[in-house]
Formats: sequence, C-alpha cells, structure tokens
Amino acid sequence: MRTSHRCGEIIDVRSVEELREALDRTEDPIIIGDGSNVLFAADTDRSVIRNSILYLNIVSETDEELVVEVGAGNDWHETVLWALSQNLGGIENLSLIPGRCGAAPMQNIGAYGVEIADVLLSVDVLDRSSLRQITMSVEECELGYRDSIFKRELQDQVVITGIALRLSKAGYHTLKTTYGAIEVKLESMRCSLEPTINDISEAVIAIRRSKLPDPKEIPNCGSFFKNPIISKEEFSILAERYPDLPSYHVDQDHVKVPAGWLIDRSGLRGYRRGDVGTHERQALVLVNYGEPDGSRIIELANYIQEKVFDQFRIAIEPEVNLIGSASMHLKLSRP
Repeated sequence: MRTSHRCGEIIDVRSVEELREALDRTEDPIIIGDGSNVLFAADTDRSVIRNSILYLNIVSETDEELVVEVGAGNDWHETVLWALSQNLGGIENLSLIPGRCGAAPMQNIGAYGVEIADVLLSVDVLDRSSLRQITMSVEECELGYRDSIFKRELQDQVVITGIALRLSKAGYHTLKTTYGAIEVKLESMRCSLEPTINDISEAVIAIRRSKLPDPKEIPNCGSFFKNPIISKEEFSILAERYPDLPSYHVDQDHVKVPAGWLIDRSGLRGYRRGDVGTHERQALVLVNYGEPDGSRIIELANYIQEKVFDQFRIAIEPEVNLIGSASMHLKLSRP
C-alpha cells in the first residue's frame, strides 16, 4: 500500500547473480516484489531490493501434467493467463491476485477454494548468508493458511528466486466451483453445466473486480486481515447469535469464518478516519485516500481488531507484511 515514507537505495535485480551482488554489498536490505502486500509503517534507512528475476521454462511433461519453472519476478496474474492460454488447469481460481510469483509461496496465496500449495512442487531460494542457491520441496516450505516457513524460521534468511508449478492438462483437472459466488456467477454467464478453466477464471475476475478496489486507482494492499480459524464449538455459539455467519470447513474440529463479514457486522464497512478507511464494498480492504503516514493505517487496524474482538471475541491477525517501527504496535492477537 502506498504511504508517505522513505527508504534507502532501491535496487532492481533481474537475475540470481545480480541478487547475489546486491546482497553482498548491501547491509540488511528489505526484499520486495511488487510491494502489493507490503505496508511501510515508518521511514527506514534500509535499502530495498526489488526482486525482478524473470523466466518461464517448461521442465517436464506427461500426458496428464506439465511442470513449469517461473521466476520470482514474474507477475502472478500474467502467469495464470499463460497457463490458461496453454489449456493448463490448477491456478484459474487464483486469477487477478496482485503481486509477483515469489510472494505466492511466502503467503501461500489462496482464493475461492484453491491455494498455491495445491500445485506447488518446489521453491528455489538464495541463502542470504552463504549466497548459495537451494531448492526446497513443497513439504519443506511448511505451507499453511496464508503462512509458510518463509514468514517464520526463514524470514529474512533466504530470498525466493523462483517456483515450480505442477499444472494439469485438459481432461485430468478437477474444477473447483463451489467456493464463494463462483457457481452463481457461472450461472449468470450461462456456462454452469460444463464450465472450462477459462470460464472459472473469467468468473473469478468478475467477482474480484466487483468486490475489490483496483490498487492502481485506490491504494490498498488487498485483504488486510486473515480469515480467522475457530473451533466448531466457538462457531456453534456464535451461530446461535448470528445465524447468517458464513463458515468454511477446515477439519473435523475447526472452521474458517470471513474476516470481512466480522468487520462488516462490527459496523466498519466504509468507515473512514481522515485519509484512511475500509472500502465501501469490502470491509476487509483498508485503503488510503491521500498520502497518509503508515502509522495511521496501523491505528485503524488496531481499532478494527478491537471492535471485532469486543463483538465476537475473535482475534483477527494481519495478512500484510508490515515494515517499520510503527508496525510493532499492531496487536496481532488478543487474550
């Protein structure tokens, strides 16, 4: 999200070797891709390395699937469009997610019943200390809901340089259409009986554009908070008070509830405080209307957390990557 903060030198790297050189001569740099899921909450003297490593290579193929390696700097949505052009399924539900491919495993990006964990084969990383390149299996990435080892033990220890995806060929791919409003949208498109991967992508794009503001027009970093996962017992209690509370199955003991719904029902959709606020169509998206200090966004996020907890006794956690001293004041949970 755009904020009025400064950093040190900005360095674009377009190859692994350029990344090695930049890391070798730069002390404690911040690594970003597009920055679509990053919030600078304060000024920093640290330099920023922008990962722009670009490539797309088919490495293996069978009758049923194809494995493709993609550079961390490749645009994610452009990669989805490439897969669709090749009639390859697996990531059509992830259409129009902003950002670059390197951020995809870090966040374990997901939408409409699909996560990158479903198709990820491996991740190439560069160790920031040794400058050695390593290939990690999907199991080693420890992907969870909007989480990975790259946000925990390996945070600031490695840089993702590329990913390998296993995509399905036509006739060997199971479409996922039951999550969210996809089925309704497909019906309105008159292609609900035998939809294609292109139909799914078109439906997802239409839904996202109807609900989410374009960050190029209204600065935002997408969904600010994760959808919280609660126990089925907690959900049953809440559902008695709020019969329309949506939920999504996680496992036999837990369900996921939409953070946007919780924020909306807390009376905060379209809420505005100076130059920052929640979007009028999607309460989960925090937007800025000027050039605000990042700490104002943090203050708004704190207020939203408190309101949601006070009403539902559910702690919501940020999904965005927070950079700067002011970010330390964000309450990640409530007792």
